[in-house]
Amino acid sequence: MTATAAALLNWYDTNARALPWRAPPGTGPADPYHVWLSEIMLQQTVVATVKPYFERFIQRWPTVELLANAPREDVLAEWAGLGYYARARNLHKCAVVVANDHGGVFPDTEEGLRALPGIGPYTAGAIAAIAFNHPVAAVDGNVERVMTRLHAIETPLPQAKPTVRDATEALIPSDRPGDFAQALMDLGATICIAKSPRCMLCPWQAPCKGRERGIAPDLPRKAPKAAKPVRRNTVYVHFRPDGDVMIETRPDKGLLGGMIGFPGPAWTKDPPDDHTIAHAAPGAADWQVVPMTAHHVFTHFALILTVMIAQGPPIPGARYMPVAEAATAMPTVMRKALSVAQSARNDDPS
Repeated sequence: MTATAAALLNWYDTNARALPWRAPPGTGPADPYHVWLSEIMLQQTVVATVKPYFERFIQRWPTVELLANAPREDVLAEWAGLGYYARARNLHKCAVVVANDHGGVFPDTEEGLRALPGIGPYTAGAIAAIAFNHPVAAVDGNVERVMTRLHAIETPLPQAKPTVRDATEALIPSDRPGDFAQALMDLGATICIAKSPRCMLCPWQAPCKGRERGIAPDLPRKAPKAAKPVRRNTVYVHFRPDGDVMIETRPDKGLLGGMIGFPGPAWTKDPPDDHTIAHAAPGAADWQVVPMTAHHVFTHFALILTVMIAQGPPIPGARYMPVAEAATAMPTVMRKALSVAQSARNDDPS
């Protein structure tokens, strides 16, 4: 083990974050089911947001077999609000594969893990290291930041990714590789933070070339991002006299696939024309345009939703749900549309 790796592990033994999916430092690999579930949830999502979701999932489905046997709609509803909903669909699909094809036991190799739905190179590396103690690299955004600063790598991301991976692999110790992977993540999350690195508290202060050259806060360098395009669409929100709201389950393919939402035209890059919008109405009703729109930002674009609202007898064949229940089960963008509709409904003097 290099002195650099040893210094990090010594720091981790004292400063490791207590997270519900982890085993304490030096106690051996964590439960593969817990590691997998947490890593899927942590994709594009911060730890503070993930914790309550993870705890609810584990309480409701304590084993991968129970998760596999759960109705997918229940899993998607429990995921609501966490975002990036393809993760939830793949989560359930992966649980089914592990339960049915692997006897409820996760593969213990990167290759085997990458063959499972929803598991890419980083997640496979993280599970292999943390759950099975294999000496493999798990390079996420925190690790990229730490390694570019440690080695003063000034090539912008994403071009620098291969260099960062090589630098990470060169440091992985043969013993405690799982703890090393988590120590790197913790170092990036708590010490080597994005804007103001806490260099005086860092176990790698001495060997850090970025700190030595005075460029650590500026790393990693990133290629300029293009401005996010703005898309527009429409949703229809219908309230029954008892206050329940009409909902639908969105098609499996496409954005928010399989989630509960409101009817409307298909979400495409081009905004729907008036004919398409009118044709998408879920039934005959006194549809009114709400002056306020619902705004939401996805990874690759911003969305502005026009909300059409109506109240009256149930539309034949439509599915309704209590507002509070719908709000809990819906993704964030649909909750925003519901909030706009409720505000307009409350303001309606009729």
